[in-house]
Parts: sequence; structure tokens; C-alpha cells
Amino acid sequence: MISTPDPFVADISDDAAWAGLAWSSDRHVEPVRIGFTTGPLPTVDWAVLGERCDVVYADPDAEGVHRAVIGAGEPEVAARRLADHVADNPQAATTLAAVLRTGTQVSVRQALDIESWAYSTLLGGDEFAAWLTRRGPRPLPPAPRVAPVTVDRDAGRLTIGLNRPERRNAFGAALRDALVEALDVAVLDDTVTEVHLRGAGPVFCAGGDLDEFGTTPDPVLAHFVRTAGGAGVRIAEIADRTTAFLHGACVGAGIELPGLAGRVVVDPGVAIRLPEVSMGLIPGAGGTVGIPRRIGRWRAFHLAVTGVAVGAETALRWGLADEIADVVPVDVSARGTGPRTT
Repeated sequence: MISTPDPFVADISDDAAWAGLAWSSDRHVEPVRIGFTTGPLPTVDWAVLGERCDVVYADPDAEGVHRAVIGAGEPEVAARRLADHVADNPQAATTLAAVLRTGTQVSVRQALDIESWAYSTLLGGDEFAAWLTRRGPRPLPPAPRVAPVTVDRDAGRLTIGLNRPERRNAFGAALRDALVEALDVAVLDDTVTEVHLRGAGPVFCAGGDLDEFGTTPDPVLAHFVRTAGGAGVRIAEIADRTTAFLHGACVGAGIELPGLAGRVVVDPGVAIRLPEVSMGLIPGAGGTVGIPRRIGRWRAFHLAVTGVAVGAETALRWGLADEIADVVPVDVSARGTGPRTT
């Protein structure tokens, strides 16, 4: 019987442990590999170590050595805590590690497909079913009272505003479809030279609308919605023209989609988090594609499996953000129910 292997935790300063980090052709499923070092950085080939490990914890001063390294006050404690998170949702965490290893080796479009296939598989898994049971039944969200996305055109600049502040701009079906329609304007019209992506209300986007989770009748159809009908592939296509302005909570899709943009500006009070693994899933809106291309697959794995929130300074230091500046939420108070062009 094939089962999800336990995570492998190793002190990278120990020669035997270092040898144990090598990939094995005997395993059907490769385990998550977590390294740590509690003393001075050992003399190792960091390029090779980066290939062998899914994350390495070390002294905070060591973060600049390689993007695999994450600073921690107690590296061994951090490593074993991560292993506990992996053990809580082994299918999702092990799948995420494999997706990140593979997705960073192919094109953005191919990586989005890989992510979606894996996400669809996990929708039918035991871990997601257990999360749904713990959450309990939820009513479907109400239909939007006004346009869930606003569109303003000013010469070559297109400003797209997420406009469901009453639901913290949760990325549900109505908002997703409206966002795709707005993005298609820039995809099809090359006179749009700038695309600004903003949010209305106190947060940019609180992630997927949890009231809609588990309602997909067909995982195969959901795959095509996430890819061919999704916002991520469109943002990636116009990345060189797109700037995302983030404020407040940026959870799940609220950082996954901006991570595909060419430039990301974050407010000093921003809080970024990837919670999907704790739900038995992986990021499914492009988070395994754009985020690791910005910060490395190792830090992306750390964020997604621990679910820890990071602020503006860490986002800038790691490269998830390009600038810290005061971000003013898009003003939609005077707008009607449809797009406006100026």
C-alpha cells in the first residue's frame, strides 16, 4: 500500500543527515525534506542543498545565503514545528512540495495547469473532507448588490477595483467572473499601458469565499474554470503592465493573484497569509506559481504549510513586494452597478 511518507528532518551540519537528504529512487512518494542548523553555517554546497530540501531553518542572519534559508530564533524548533504541520495534513503538504519542485521548472502557463490539477485532486481527498466537516454547512453567499468589480479607464491606465467590501472582497464566483471580464479588457486592448489592481474597504482580499468551498459539483470543470476561465492566467499575460496595490488582509487568492503581477506595492499595515494547507488543499489561484518565482519555492512552502502571517517588511525583504507605501482603498462610494470609463 502506498502512503504519504513522514517528513524528513535533518541537521544539515551533520554529515550523515546531509547524506540522508538525497532523493531516493526507491520511494513511490518523496517525503517533505526539512533542514536546520543551530550553529554557524556549515560549509555546504547551497545550490545542492536547495535542490535537496524543501526548506532550511537557520539563524536570521543567514537568510541572505540562499532563498531556501528562513531565519528563526530556534531553528530546530521551527523545523520540527513545520514537520508537525506537515503531519497534520500530509497529503496536502506533500502534494504542495511536489508541485513547487516541478512548477518552478516549467513555464507559468504549465505551472498553473499543474497547480490546478493538484488542487482538483485534493478536492476529493480525505483532508479537505475533514475540514468541510469541521466547518459545518454554510449557506451560499448572497448575490452582489452592486458590481463586484469596478473598472475605470483614464487614457492608457485601467484601474480595476475589487468591490465586495461587505465580504472583505472574498474571491467568490461572482467577483472572479467580474475580475476576469475586467482583465480581458487589458488582454485584448494593447492601448491599455497600465493596469492597477486595488481593493475597496478595509482589506484588499480575504481569500476564497469559504461559503462556496465544497460546492463544486465537478472537479474537472473546476479545473477549467481555474485555468482557462481564471484570473491568474490573465494577470500573468499582462504582468509587465500590472501593478497590485495591497492593504489590510491579503489572504489566499488575495496574495496569490497579486503575486503574478509585475509589480506589487504594499501598505505598511498589510498582513499576508496562505491558509490552504490547513484546509487539506494547496494554493489554487496561482500561489504555487507567482509567489515562488518571487521568493523561492522554499519560503512559499513555509508560508503555505505554517499559515503564518507576514507583514510589509518581510514581504519587501523576501521580494514578495517591490515597494512599501501608503495604499488608499479604491473609492467606489459614488459609483453605480456597472463599469465607468473616464
